[in-house]
Amino acid sequence: MIATFPTTLASQIEDLLPQTQCTKCGYPACRPYAEAIAAGQASYNQCPPGGEEGVARLARLLGKPVIALNPENGVERPRPLAIIDENLCIGCTLCLQACPVDAIVGAAKQMHTVIPELCTGCDLCVPPCPVDCIAMITVTGDKTGWDAWTQPQADAARIRHDQHLARLARERDAAEARKAARVAGSAKPVEPAISGDRVVKTAAATPEDEAQAKKRAIIQAAMERARKKKEELAKLGAAPKNIDSVSPEVQAQIDAAEARRRRLGLTDVNSEPDSDSANDPDA
Repeated sequence: MIATFPTTLASQIEDLLPQTQCTKCGYPACRPYAEAIAAGQASYNQCPPGGEEGVARLARLLGKPVIALNPENGVERPRPLAIIDENLCIGCTLCLQACPVDAIVGAAKQMHTVIPELCTGCDLCVPPCPVDCIAMITVTGDKTGWDAWTQPQADAARIRHDQHLARLARERDAAEARKAARVAGSAKPVEPAISGDRVVKTAAATPEDEAQAKKRAIIQAAMERARKKKEELAKLGAAPKNIDSVSPEVQAQIDAAEARRRRLGLTDVNSEPDSDSANDPDA
């Protein structure tokens, strides 16, 4: 006999949300919003992508009356699609970092593009773009809310967001491993100490030391692969067209964002290292 477990109220609420992960509800993603509704900390009319139909669905589940969408959270609208102007893109990666479903493809100093089938129209990539090269184009005509968004699309977006969070967790773990490897690599070996006729034995290499050395080797190999990949892409001309006209103010904004990523441990080993940090596994 297969054991079954009751679905929590938060999970039932989450199942009814459009999973655009747009944060317009005032929460960082659809799941935290669902948990807040279940806990009585948020109202069920704060999701503009769900629109009136979304409010009605939640009202039926919660046994509450249908109310108007809260205008403070936004308005119901046709679903937009993010489009990147390649003539203006500078390859700063800020839009990649903002996308909650990894719908943007690109790398540092490489051309970025949006995968239309994956974009949820959340708008989150627009504010961080320092050169305003991202436009939100309506793709559903007059259809709004759930009329402009299907359940299969919502389910797929939810899976991609979960994968996005898992990737960030892996990057943080990798950053911690690089830091540990760096600390282990900088430790100086202890020389044997002579005391009278006795020789004080030094500590032998531990399994942890060997593991850290292996991690350092893996990181160096990954960085070398990234360097070769960058050279190959450069030969194909896969580079932004506007990179030479970046102002000092915009470059300072990009540098600040990358510094925040490094502090948070979100810098990927496959990203482009600076010349000063090419030999630093923790950079």
